[in-house]
Amino acid sequence: MSGDRFDLQGRVALVTGGSRGLGRAMAEAFAEAGATVVIASRNHDSCVEAAAEIREKTGATTLGIGAHVGKWDDLPALVDRVYDEYGKLDILVNNAGMSPLYDSVPEISEALFDKVVDVNLKGPFRLSVLAAERMSAAGSGSIINISSAASLRAREHVLPYAIAKAGVNAMTVGLAHTYSPAVRVNTILAGTFFTDVSKSWDMEAFAARAETFAMGRGGQPDEIVGAALYLASDASSYTTGALIPVDGGQP
Repeated sequence: MSGDRFDLQGRVALVTGGSRGLGRAMAEAFAEAGATVVIASRNHDSCVEAAAEIREKTGATTLGIGAHVGKWDDLPALVDRVYDEYGKLDILVNNAGMSPLYDSVPEISEALFDKVVDVNLKGPFRLSVLAAERMSAAGSGSIINISSAASLRAREHVLPYAIAKAGVNAMTVGLAHTYSPAVRVNTILAGTFFTDVSKSWDMEAFAARAETFAMGRGGQPDEIVGAALYLASDASSYTTGALIPVDGGQP
């Protein structure tokens, strides 16, 4: 396959939660592939800083925008800003997410449950529809959702998160059919990666768990990049409604 199929020259990408972790790795990879990259998250300053660092490193056009993905009524303004600045949106990555800790399943509050669903499912749905409507009118587009291996193998310590991400999986298939053939909608089922969240892990316990993975370890953020570039680019022109595991072979 020609390397040109992964070229993102002339395309505009919006990455939510793009200032750090997996989002930052994908945003930087898109910039290196030639895309104009918009980074959005709740922390405006972090987005501006990340955009500047990626711009300096890659020479790409970048923009940082503060936006709360969990706020339904705020999302039209985010999409409008991208179109006002660049006139189009070719790639949307719904990466922003959260999985707050709780003491036990019976102690999960309605507020916590709603917050997790708002950020992990309701926001991505709203943003996807807003983007897909315009992408479809323009004739093409790619939406990439970042789900989780937990959506298929839920555990008691991440139940609201796993439930919301399972909704993202269903949303992916539904929107792929709704907006086909112009807009492709796919999901990466991300496994356990060493991001900022991992700093609070019990590493001894994780090492024991990782022994059950086919790869025997957790992932580095840049190891999600290959799948993201594939789905963002013409290399995946016949791929839509797919749930692609990038989890090191978790059982």
